Amino acid sequence: MTPATTFAGKRIALFGLGGSGLATVHALKAGGAEVIAWDDSPESAERARQQGITVCDLRTADWSGFSSLVLAPGVPLTHPEPHWTVGLAKAAGVEIIGDIEIYCRERAAIAPDAPFVAITGTNGKSTTTALIAHVLASAGYDVQMGGNIGTAILSLQPPSRERIHVVELSTFQIDLTPTLKPSAGILLNLTPDHLDRHGTMENYAAIKERVVQSADLAIVGVDDAYCEAIASRRSAPMIRVHVEGHGHAEAELIARDAKVFEGDVVLADLDGIGSLRGAHNWQNAAVAAATVRAFGVEGERLAAGLKSFPGLAHRMEQVGRRGRVLFVNDSKATNADSTEKALTAFRDIHWIVGGKAKEGGITPLVPLFDRVAHAYLIGASSEAFAQTLEGRVPYTLCGTLDVATQKAAEASASSDAAEPVVLLSPACASYDQFRNFEIRGDRFRELVRALD
Repeated sequence: MTPATTFAGKRIALFGLGGSGLATVHALKAGGAEVIAWDDSPESAERARQQGITVCDLRTADWSGFSSLVLAPGVPLTHPEPHWTVGLAKAAGVEIIGDIEIYCRERAAIAPDAPFVAITGTNGKSTTTALIAHVLASAGYDVQMGGNIGTAILSLQPPSRERIHVVELSTFQIDLTPTLKPSAGILLNLTPDHLDRHGTMENYAAIKERVVQSADLAIVGVDDAYCEAIASRRSAPMIRVHVEGHGHAEAELIARDAKVFEGDVVLADLDGIGSLRGAHNWQNAAVAAATVRAFGVEGERLAAGLKSFPGLAHRMEQVGRRGRVLFVNDSKATNADSTEKALTAFRDIHWIVGGKAKEGGITPLVPLFDRVAHAYLIGASSEAFAQTLEGRVPYTLCGTLDVATQKAAEASASSDAAEPVVLLSPACASYDQFRNFEIRGDRFRELVRALD
C-alpha cells in the first residue's frame, strides 16, 4: 500500500466504493486522513461499513469541512451530466480528484525522482502496460504495475527512486489528475471512444494529450491524425513510433514485418512470438522497446523479455493446440475494431463470432473475410451476422459457445491449412449469454481443454 501522507489531518469525501475506492480509503486513512465515503449501491456501502469505513450519504454531509472529493473514475465528471456529488463539491469550492492524483502528490512529496511510466490510448494500453512491466521485471528491476489494468495504484508499494511504477490510465483517471507528470508518458493511438462521457472527440483527445504533454519523455504512436497533431505540439524530448502500412508519418522507431527498427538497425525481432502477433502488437512492442531503453534495457535483455511475454488473458490468448490447430481466446474483442486486429493476425480462421451486437455489427470486417475459412455464429446477433456473411463466408448457426467450439474443432482438424486457427473473437458484448467477457473466455478455455 501507498499511505497518502500528504492528506494527513484532512477531511475527505469519497464517492465510489468499488475496488479502487476501497483501496483509496485505506490509503488515505493510513496516511492520517479522515474519510467519509458513500456509494449509490447499498451493497457497496454496506461492504465498506463492515470494513470499518465511515459511511454517510454525502447528500446530507457538511461539505464546508471537506478539503477534497475523491471520485471513482467510473463516475461522470462532465458528461452526459455531472454526478450529483460533483455539483455539491463545486458549490462548496471543494477540489475533485481521483486516486491517481493522490499517488502523484505522494510521489512529489516523498520521491519526486521516482520512475513513473503512464500509458494511455484507445486500444492496446493494457497489453503495452503489461509488456513494459514484464520486460523491466525480467531485466531485474523492481516494478509495480497497476492503474486501469486492474490493481489500484494506491494498493501498490510506495514510489521510490529504486522502483518503477508502470501505470495504465483511462481518460476518466487522467481527467481527475491535475498534477500528472510522469517520467515517461505514452500515447498509443486515438479513435472515437467513450464520447458519451467526453462530449466530443476533441475533448477526448485533449484529455489523452495531458499524459504526454506533462511527461519528461513522451512516446507517441503517430499513425492517426489526432496523435500526429499531438506529437507536433510537443517540443520537449519525444520518440515517435510508426507502424509501416498504417500511416505516412516520419518516426524514430518503425515497426514492420514483425520487427522494430531504429533507422536500419533492428531493435527487436518479434517473429515467432505468439503473444505479439499482428501489426497492432508490433506497435505495442515498439513502444515498449522505446520505453525500456530509457531505463537501460536493450539488446539481449530486451529480446529475452519480449520472447517470454505471456500476453494477457482473453486478448489473442493462445489457449491450446490439437495437432496443427491453434486455439485462440480473444474474448476481449467486444467490437469490430478489436476483432479486426485478430483477423489481421491470422489466416485459415475458423471464427466463433456473435453475442450482443454493437452498432455496425461486423460489416467493417468484410475486407478481411478472405482470411476466414468458416464462421460459427453464436448469440443474439446470429441472424444479423448471417446476412452479412451470406455469399461471402460459409457459416453455421450454432447458438451457443459450446456447440460452436465443438464444430470449429472438428472442421479445423480436417483442414488442409498448415496452421488452422479456431478463433473466439466475438466482435460483440457478452451480455446475452455471459455476465462478462472474462467468463466467456474462461468457458472457451475450458471447452478447448476438454477436447484433449
